[in-house]
Amino acid sequence: MAIRNIVKIGDPILKKTSREVVKFDDRLFTLLDDMKDTMYKADGVGLAAVQVGVLKRVVVLDCGDGYLELINPEITHREGEQVEMEGCLSLPGEYANTIRPEKVKVKAQNREGKWCLYSGEGLKARCFCHEIDHLDGFVFTDRLAPPELQPQDEKG
Repeated sequence: MAIRNIVKIGDPILKKTSREVVKFDDRLFTLLDDMKDTMYKADGVGLAAVQVGVLKRVVVLDCGDGYLELINPEITHREGEQVEMEGCLSLPGEYANTIRPEKVKVKAQNREGKWCLYSGEGLKARCFCHEIDHLDGFVFTDRLAPPELQPQDEKG
């Protein structure tokens, strides 16, 4: 297992669409293990493969209630709305309010290729949406809440 470099904003790979995973093999397992180590080392709650320069539909996350690996994830249900502060390991030091669903359901494969169902609300829903967005070439700044819902600095 290794710590991989996290791609930063400005790198064109972050705007690309990731490819479906079809081979569940040692290369995938190494990627998952490296992503897990990289996410924890960077104090993140989620990481998409594209953020380590790999255009595969792979996400790891841990929103405080346990580590998850999502392969070929897709959101199957969205409910409600939340406006909360969000950041990203690929945009260090940048934070802004985004609009996300309050609850989501996600279908994804595990490392053995078995399809699993997940649900999340609050922070976990936000994490699912944020990381799956990366797989489609979006970063959180593409989902900003309107200016009136953004925090104001002390002068403004």
